[in-house]
Amino acid sequence: MEAKAVAKNVRIAPRKARLVIDLVRGKSVTEADVILKNLNKEAARLIHKVLVSAVANAENNLELNKETLHVKEAFVDEGQTLKRIKFGSRGYVNPIKRRTSHITIVVSDEK
Repeated sequence: MEAKAVAKNVRIAPRKARLVIDLVRGKSVTEADVILKNLNKEAARLIHKVLVSAVANAENNLELNKETLHVKEAFVDEGQTLKRIKFGSRGYVNPIKRRTSHITIVVSDEK
């Protein structure tokens, strides 16, 4: 059985978040938890929150045991881009794109 958690419009670039999520894909939940807690990146903190939510969904809604769970799917999609401007010299306008992400984690009890 599978449980899923999604965090939408998270204020981190998908390129940065994908570097972290590749480390936990396919691992057991306890191993992924240790990796994310010891990683010194902002994306690790945000992905850890989604992982904890997916595990809580599995325990409360499906009555699965945390020790038997594995990260079946983990991916980061691109969300909305907030477009801002920064005024440059001689009347130029430099665009600033603040990218967001949609983080999805699916945990399952079968490997």
